[in-house]
Amino acid sequence: MPSEFLGLRTTIYKVADLEKAKVWYAEAFGAAPYFDEPLYAGFNIAGYELGLMPDETPAGAKTGNVLSYWGVENIEATVARFIEAGGEIMVASVKDPWGNVIGLIYNPDFTLP
Repeated sequence: MPSEFLGLRTTIYKVADLEKAKVWYAEAFGAAPYFDEPLYAGFNIAGYELGLMPDETPAGAKTGNVLSYWGVENIEATVARFIEAGGEIMVASVKDPWGNVIGLIYNPDFTLP
């Protein structure tokens, strides 16, 4: 049965400072916004929409229940570019030979009580 859904089209990140975020995302993704208004900036990333919207919610109060993964040709080089752009927390998911997903995280701000 044909589906009415055409697939994912847009990922939106909410940011406290839209102007700074536009500069950071443009550098990190190597693309300037094609749509740039006070309440939304849109980037075309290989035919998919990456949107930025202003939101004053503190980063710690945001939920992490949705993830978007961007396909890349060279993950090591891309991760290095994001780290150089100021990314601090890094996560990765890999599968073991039996199909189990192993999550890895680097968070320099985390300390044990």
